[in-house]
Amino acid sequence: MTAVFVHGVPETSSVWDGLRARLGGDTVALELPGFGGPRPHGFRAAKEDYVRWLEAALLEMEGPIDLVGHDWGALLVACVAAGSRVPLRSWAVDVGGVLHPDYEWHAAARLWQTSGAGEEWVRTAVGAAPGAPEGTADQLVAAGVGEEHAKAMAAAFDETMAVSILDLYRSATPNVFASWSRELSAPTSAPGLVLQPTLDPFDDIETSSAVAARLGARTETLTGLGHWWMLERPDAAADALERFWARPRR
Repeated sequence: MTAVFVHGVPETSSVWDGLRARLGGDTVALELPGFGGPRPHGFRAAKEDYVRWLEAALLEMEGPIDLVGHDWGALLVACVAAGSRVPLRSWAVDVGGVLHPDYEWHAAARLWQTSGAGEEWVRTAVGAAPGAPEGTADQLVAAGVGEEHAKAMAAAFDETMAVSILDLYRSATPNVFASWSRELSAPTSAPGLVLQPTLDPFDDIETSSAVAARLGARTETLTGLGHWWMLERPDAAADALERFWARPRR
């Protein structure tokens, strides 16, 4: 099997390094276009563009594939798993609550989705202001990223990533379910797992559990961990995934 990992925002594939080091077997961490690298010509960075990109990347790989997503990567993984175009052995995601029909975006997302305010954020976060990377790192620490990891993530943050964030979030109003209701309303063909870190401020266990039930997925609580659970406790994250992968397929 091959375990394939998809990162979120504002991240690169390196967010998975510690977890992948603790797993046996073949693992691949994909780099989303615009996040740590350029965007292909004509790539609009809407959520549908990322889904098509992810499907194409997976179809080039030899299976069976265990697909894992975090943050926006989780939303893309869920859509791919529900669409059934790519044969998967299993899938696993966090932030399941974001896929709920009643989900309302957090404050930062609403800012990015607002014309003018989002562009001002890009100028402030990336622009000529000295110390912008340090400011980005401080914001990540405040959101729960460890200081060392926050500095590494801030170093990869650039204008391409910032603009990609705006384009991605603006393609997902009022929420993700509004566009993907057909895909997200029935059990997936491959077994699924919805991870539930208890200290994740961007998720809600009740709505996450409702989404898991709709998709026919299991849930697993990650007690005492936050949004960046794979950075906080890569050993615990690896254990959770390996337990899931070892269970009989349905």
